[in-house]
Amino acid sequence: MTGTTTASSGRHAAQHPVGDTVDVLTGGNTGAEWLSRYSGALMGVFGTPQRVLVRGSGCNVWDADGKQYLDLLGGIAVNALGHAHPFVTSVISSQLATLGHISNFFTSPTQVALAERLLELSRAPGGSRVFFTNSGAEALEGAFKLARRNSTPERHRIIALDGAFHGRTMGALALTSKKAYREPFEPLPGGVEHLPFDDIDALTAAMDDTVAALVLEPIQGEAGVRPLSPEYLRAARALTREHGALLILDEVQTGVARTGRWFAHQWVDGVVPDAMTLAKGLGGGFPIGALVTFGERVSTLISAGQHGTTFGGNPVATAAGLATLHVLEASGALRHATDVGAYLRRRLADVDGVVAVRGEGLLIGFDLDGDHASAAVQAALAEGFIINATGPATIRLAPPLILTEEQAATFIDALPAILTTARTSATEATA
Repeated sequence: MTGTTTASSGRHAAQHPVGDTVDVLTGGNTGAEWLSRYSGALMGVFGTPQRVLVRGSGCNVWDADGKQYLDLLGGIAVNALGHAHPFVTSVISSQLATLGHISNFFTSPTQVALAERLLELSRAPGGSRVFFTNSGAEALEGAFKLARRNSTPERHRIIALDGAFHGRTMGALALTSKKAYREPFEPLPGGVEHLPFDDIDALTAAMDDTVAALVLEPIQGEAGVRPLSPEYLRAARALTREHGALLILDEVQTGVARTGRWFAHQWVDGVVPDAMTLAKGLGGGFPIGALVTFGERVSTLISAGQHGTTFGGNPVATAAGLATLHVLEASGALRHATDVGAYLRRRLADVDGVVAVRGEGLLIGFDLDGDHASAAVQAALAEGFIINATGPATIRLAPPLILTEEQAATFIDALPAILTTARTSATEATA
């Protein structure tokens, strides 16, 4: 296809194979040409994109200039089954061709079935419920409102942790700790306090009957893949139960088999939240989020008319969720993520220049021996690997859960040279 091809003729467009449809609608360009157009058409909230990606298959993607990359970020833990998974693609296509959008005045079989499946995988007690959204931030907004509904004039505080990232909408942003994200948009919704990370003494001192909710990520992804200790999670559950506060777990990044359990809190016996937020991997690449509430009391805190969504829980998104969960379960994804994740962490620990490795399953963070993580991302791209820097010296990996040990090994084998290049680039940039 060329840049002059248009979609003005339905007859002409119909002659092209499905794989060419996007070129018919957009026209073909080089990566540099697309980036030039990007800067003139889109808001600059993400800076300049690193590449223009046009196609994906499994754990690999290709850019507009034909270069292939091993995707070790998975759309930031979104593409649980990689790119263009045939079963998920077929289910989405079939559902869209049958029934796409119906509004929240109605329901659909896929919405009901996915809610039931999530409650089953969550081991939720009777009376538990699900509210579907379009994203993780929207799920956190619902959780924030749930916390407000658990409030009284005396019980009004909401606690989150230093290092927390819960989203960029206003309620989710109030729970997020990073000042650079928060300060341009203050005043944010009030009543939120941030405590030191994984500090049981600080939590114990802060908890009393004035706390309406405690919001935690079992593993802080954006802070560099920092797991809360089992002891902290158990203390959080005991203290919230003692004082009538809700324990809300943000599993947007850690849920849906990412850590080798369906949900990361399931690594810790006895920790069952009052509410849990999901998104990212739930749709296998299709936008969907969810707020899961545990038990009758919590599930009825928000009543009819107090919350809503136009697109949340639509038939196509919930079909994508059902298909994703089906494939993950049928393929043994929990064991696979555990095994390949352990292999990666073991190999990473032996790489010169890697000073710490953290994570569970296929959510992994590792620290470098200097502040050259951003340079390492660029050096990795040049070598055909997509990774992510969450801090000056920290790299995050969140690849598709279908990543093989053989694919992982290609990255480990290339990493020493990537880090050497990154150190040199970082030194030259500061010289």
